[in-house]
Amino acid sequence: MKSNKKFNDPMDRNPANWRGIFYYNPKDPRIRVPKLDPSLGWTLNFASPYAYVFIIAIAGIIALSVYLGL
Repeated sequence: MKSNKKFNDPMDRNPANWRGIFYYNPKDPRIRVPKLDPSLGWTLNFASPYAYVFIIAIAGIIALSVYLGL
């Protein structure tokens, strides 16, 4: 099986792709990326429109849960 070097390349380590605590890289196809310190978990690639769809979906689920009293 061939490995794709593009996905093995640590684009998330480049400081130019970080805006404070937010990751923003339009060339990176991933929606979630490891944080600068991988032991702290993952973050979203805010250059991807799917990140905003994900945030809106989570907010909608929370709002619906509060509205229904779950």
